[in-house]
Amino acid sequence: MTYQVDKSDDEWRAQLDDEQYAVLREAATERPWTGELLDEERAGIYACAACSSELFKSGTKFDSGCGWPSFYESVRPEAVELIEDTSLGMLRTEVRCANCGSHLGHVFPDGFGTPTGDRYCMNSIALEFTPES
Repeated sequence: MTYQVDKSDDEWRAQLDDEQYAVLREAATERPWTGELLDEERAGIYACAACSSELFKSGTKFDSGCGWPSFYESVRPEAVELIEDTSLGMLRTEVRCANCGSHLGHVFPDGFGTPTGDRYCMNSIALEFTPES
């Protein structure tokens, strides 16, 4: 897949710290309950930490109790790329930034009580938050 933001591995390594690189470029997962955006409650926009593309609005964030920031829908369907993931011997749906291909987390159909029924379970470190002014 070709992305609008296309950088070499060396360019990504120069831009991102080791933990960001592991999550965004190698699909690692940060430990639950450790991300700085988990308890963020201000109004604003969540964007990709690698390319600053807007991904989620604060109004779609909800407390899913899973230990990672959760949203019930992306800012636009085309803002994220959904990819079948069988890496852990189970079927999951990986969520990537559609602008740069960075790994953000996974989406699950267990967002009970939300308008969509979805739970976009995102790594805090994969996101940057800009509060409304």
